[in-house]
Amino acid sequence: MLLVLLLLFVAANYLLSITLHRTAMVSGWTLFLLVVVLTAYNLRKRITFLPLGRSSTWLQVHIFVGLLSIAVFGMHIGWRIPNGVLEVALAGVFLTVALSGIVGLGISRVFPRRLSERGEEVFYARIPRVLHRIRTAVEQEVLACLREDDSTAVPEFYSKHLRPFFERHHHFWNHLIKSRRSELKLLRRMDAYTRYLNSHEKQAIEAIKDYVKVKSDLDFHFAHQKILKTWLFVHVPLSYSLVVMAIFHIVLVYAFAGAGS
Repeated sequence: MLLVLLLLFVAANYLLSITLHRTAMVSGWTLFLLVVVLTAYNLRKRITFLPLGRSSTWLQVHIFVGLLSIAVFGMHIGWRIPNGVLEVALAGVFLTVALSGIVGLGISRVFPRRLSERGEEVFYARIPRVLHRIRTAVEQEVLACLREDDSTAVPEFYSKHLRPFFERHHHFWNHLIKSRRSELKLLRRMDAYTRYLNSHEKQAIEAIKDYVKVKSDLDFHFAHQKILKTWLFVHVPLSYSLVVMAIFHIVLVYAFAGAGS
């Protein structure tokens, strides 16, 4: 379907060119309308109380129109580097929006499946509270060793090797490539340390190991959801900026055309 529409547009563009019509105007207005349709998808997600159709249908249209707009953009600029500051800036914003859209398409297909396969799904806004709850539980295990055994072995190990891990998120990029190497390294270190502990301290370390796994899963969710949030922060504002810049570009084109005539 996309290829058919693209071929029809190319044919129409060619027919207009041989009849001496200004094909740049046609491709420009077509591109502007496509960009408006693309921007409308974000508005659709915000206006949930109106019966505007299924979100999944809007998403498919958004993807379809987005891919079509890239081809129309290429024809509009004649597949060359634009001239002038505004044209270069406009092209740069469009290409950034298009590239971020393609990236978003990829991560929206991959990340949700990854998140559902590992650990408990947590809303991004709740992650700090869950992190605090995990750290509190671990510190209670450590303090129990200090109270019941009057031993500093587990508290010292926690302070030296575990406290930084439980205080903040770690191994951001490793989680994005689904690597558990850092987690397994920490667990092996804990296993090696248990040989020097008594039975109660070993139980505490085993309990903390479970929290290490839960914390690692939480970091995994944080890394992926952070990318999704950052992507939205880039893609959506730039989309609105593209519409504003396109309107300004249209005004200038017609202003200069009027002055020239």
